[in-house]
Amino acid sequence: MYNGQKIIVVLPAYNAVQTLERTVDDLPDTVDEIILVDDKSDDETVALARRLGLFVFARDRNGGYGANQKTCYRLALEHGADIIVMIHPDYQYDPKLVKYFAEFIADDYFDVMLGTRIRSRREALAGGMPLYKYLANRALSILENLVSGQNLSEWHTGMRAYKREVLESIDWQANSDDFVFDSQVLFQIVARHYRIGEIPAPVRYFKEASSINFWRSWRYGWGTLMTALKYLFGVRK
Repeated sequence: MYNGQKIIVVLPAYNAVQTLERTVDDLPDTVDEIILVDDKSDDETVALARRLGLFVFARDRNGGYGANQKTCYRLALEHGADIIVMIHPDYQYDPKLVKYFAEFIADDYFDVMLGTRIRSRREALAGGMPLYKYLANRALSILENLVSGQNLSEWHTGMRAYKREVLESIDWQANSDDFVFDSQVLFQIVARHYRIGEIPAPVRYFKEASSINFWRSWRYGWGTLMTALKYLFGVRK
């Protein structure tokens, strides 16, 4: 709880048993509840999450990253969240930053917060981000900024926080069940003129951290391009 706001962290999980406990341990005390949605993991993610005392929702099939987030946000809203923070449980993003995400929203500076991994090329590559992902991230983010009129340093982060009102007012349920869900949500937020803030988030690519392969990345990039073009030509949800 911060400034009278209930803070719920949602963890969209898939095979996160090696990194989940580190992620949970680093979350700040201001977090009121942690919800983990498991996307039919092959490992012991669900069992570990229950031992850690999290609220666990185990999906009966692997529905995709976007489908997982839809369940995360539905549950967070049902549980009375005022601020919803989404962070991957693979420890690629620093959970300690959740405190600042929530404070910027609770203090009414922003409606949405993003954790940006792109402060400099040197830092991103030194943190283990593959070169092709860095270049694709920069190219797509530049295009999305031009189309939307924003000036965000990164559109493709997996660490985000939302004011309750934001998720209640955009139609995220109609978005893709795949990775392009993230881009669709941001364009919906821009269309509603919500205030978006950013906090630098150190890049941490390592063996246990999840990462989509080249072909999934290509499909995500293509889907993001199509989403940007739809926004440009006024096809908005």
